[in-house]
Amino acid sequence: MTMTMTLAELIEEQKEETREIITEMLEDGLDADAEYVVEHHFAADTLQQCEAVTLEARELGYEVNPAEEYPLDPEMGEGTIFCFDILIESDLDAELLDEQAVIMFGLAEKHNADYDGWGISVGDDEESEDEE
Repeated sequence: MTMTMTLAELIEEQKEETREIITEMLEDGLDADAEYVVEHHFAADTLQQCEAVTLEARELGYEVNPAEEYPLDPEMGEGTIFCFDILIESDLDAELLDEQAVIMFGLAEKHNADYDGWGISVGDDEESEDEE
């Protein structure tokens, strides 16, 4: 499948998705005035692409999780993909998240990586998984 959306179209689509996500989170009871760790999700074909995004993101003052390597699903071909998150403490303000997304799309485009939107961390998922 070939991506034919322009950067401007991707940003507009992300803006719409941001508003939907915020609405759902608030309906689920999250505090609209609290700060959360926002995880901006990235994927890249090579570790070098990850390192380039990571370096620039850190220069901008962001924290970045180490990249993790995942095998591709057989339907997607052979090989692996590298995934990582850029972390930002933020509230659930749509316009602020839009500004962050524009920066993230720019980093992805510059370093030939993929930006896959954002989410938030609302608890220690690893700890709860370890307890099961």
